[in-house]
Amino acid sequence: MHVSQGEFHTYAESWRPSEVVEGDSLSPAPVAALSALFDQPSPVAAAGDALPPLWHWLYFLRWPAQQDLGDDGHARHGHFLPPLPDRQRMFAGGRCEITEPLRVGEPTRRVSSVSKVAAKQGSTGELLFVTVRSEYLQRGTTCLVEEQDIVYRSGRSAGQHPAALDPTAEPRSEDTWQLPLRPVPSLLFRFSALTANAHRIHYDAPYAQGVEGYPGLVVQGPLLVLFMLELVRRNEPHRAPRSVSYRLRRPAFVGELLLAAGSSAGRDAALSIATHREPRHATAEVTFA
Repeated sequence: MHVSQGEFHTYAESWRPSEVVEGDSLSPAPVAALSALFDQPSPVAAAGDALPPLWHWLYFLRWPAQQDLGDDGHARHGHFLPPLPDRQRMFAGGRCEITEPLRVGEPTRRVSSVSKVAAKQGSTGELLFVTVRSEYLQRGTTCLVEEQDIVYRSGRSAGQHPAALDPTAEPRSEDTWQLPLRPVPSLLFRFSALTANAHRIHYDAPYAQGVEGYPGLVVQGPLLVLFMLELVRRNEPHRAPRSVSYRLRRPAFVGELLLAAGSSAGRDAALSIATHREPRHATAEVTFA
C-alpha cells in the first residue's frame, strides 16, 4: 500500500505517542552473555560494577506475542511504531550523554518519549524520521540520556547491495586500535536472542537473500556499535566516557571480514567499522571525562 507525501506529513504532524515509564533490575546475566559473545574470559562487569557504555541495550526488552509479529519478524504494532502500512524500519544512529554509569544489579527506571518526527522525501520515496529519547535513572538520579534515530519507509524496497561477498579480502586501517571480527550465523543468532530482535534478515538466509535482496545475513547495527566501543573498553579501561554518538551507514554481512578501528586524541576518540569494500560501515565518536 502506497502512502502519499501528504499523508506522511499528516502522520508527522499528528502522531505523538505518550511517554512510557518502565523498570528493570539490570541483572548480571546479560552482561555475562554478551561478554561471552565477545570472547571475554569472564564477565566484564558484575553486580555493583559500572555497565559499559550502551550495554543497557541488553535490558528493557519487549517480547510481543508470536502472533503479533509480521512476516519479516518485526512487531506489527508498538507504542513507538508510527501508524504507517507495511513499515520498513532502519536504525540510523543516535547519541548518549552519560552523567554517571549505570550500575549492574541496581533497580533502574527508563522514561521514554518521541522527541522529534520529520517527514522527508528520499530517493526511493517518502521517509519518516523518528527520534526516541530515553532517560535512565538509578536511585532517583538521571545517569544517562539517549536519543535514537529511526527511519521508516512505507512499503518495501530492496536497496543496492553487492551481488556476492569475498570472504578472503581483508580490510585495512592505519588507526592505532584495531580489532577484527568475522561474523558467523551463530554470533548473529545469539546477539538477536540477547536483544529480543526477531528480524529475519539476521538469522534466515533464504529470506534475507530472496525477499530483502541482501547477499547474506545482515550484521545487526547495534552489534556493530557495541563492537566499535570494545576498542575503547579494551584500550582505555580507566577513562570514563561522557558522551557517545554513532551512525550506521552501510550494512555489513556474514561472509566478510570486519575490522573495528579507531584512535584517541585528547578527550576524544573516533571509531569505525570497515570491510575491504567500504571503510565506514558504521562510525562513532566518544568523548571522555
